[in-house]
Amino acid sequence: MKRGLITWDKSEIPPEVFERRVARVRRVLAERQLPALVLYSELWRSNQARFFSNYMPYFNRALLVIPHDTPPILLCGLSPRVYGWIRSVTTLEDIRPAGNFAKPLFELAAERQWTRIGALDFDRFPYDIYKALHGGSLGLVNVESEAIFSPADDETELAIRRKAAALAKQILEEEMPNGVGVVDHHFVGSLERRFRRAGAEDLVVLMTNGRTVPAPPSGATLEENFSISVAMEYRGHWVRISRAHGWAQATVRPVRVTERLDGAYPYELGTGKITAEHLEYSQYGKRLFYGDTVL
Repeated sequence: MKRGLITWDKSEIPPEVFERRVARVRRVLAERQLPALVLYSELWRSNQARFFSNYMPYFNRALLVIPHDTPPILLCGLSPRVYGWIRSVTTLEDIRPAGNFAKPLFELAAERQWTRIGALDFDRFPYDIYKALHGGSLGLVNVESEAIFSPADDETELAIRRKAAALAKQILEEEMPNGVGVVDHHFVGSLERRFRRAGAEDLVVLMTNGRTVPAPPSGATLEENFSISVAMEYRGHWVRISRAHGWAQATVRPVRVTERLDGAYPYELGTGKITAEHLEYSQYGKRLFYGDTVL
């Protein structure tokens, strides 16, 4: 559950960062002779719209429209009563109610005299929106995310992820020695307090005593060999850190599991991607977990 305050610290992400990112979109639009690009956003797929506007929804869906010559427009499924809040934490000023998404997008296109526009990874829009848009008079041309969305090449993006990772590592290093002998629910509560006060907007904490993979707390008492995995969102940037308390030099090669974290999809790994790499070691009949967010 997102319980942290979503905000925009302009000393961390200056407005010109978003201007530079949007400029890249407009270069691609010019090359492909398209007047605008539309992006889909929701709680589970928010990184792309956040990358270009800092818009991160608590819930509901939205379409972010980036015209080639005017500021971005948000077609929003949220109530107009939160539009003021959205304007205060994003680069957006033009926010319009979405309805079924197709009608307001078609109206915007008619208003701007657009007959065809780009759609970022259009074949991965939700089925109902895809079907409604595909059957209308507005032509939508697929634009692959790799053409414009490259968080691994953005220094501001990487700097905030590094800050989030350093914050998570510090909290775990300070708190994990206090976990042995504590009920896992209580220990997660103390971690939650530390992370939320440090600015975490969302948090997932998984734990294990070495007999299973990390899982939500279940009322177990933490033993000497417990491991913990924390996925943390800071300013909309996700990182994942895993640590083992009872660390020993393992004599076997670790099992490696990687998970793409840069918000793009499908989750295929390759050069220049932001991923979480998890290492699992077997030692003395226990499973120890260690991992970090990597580029």
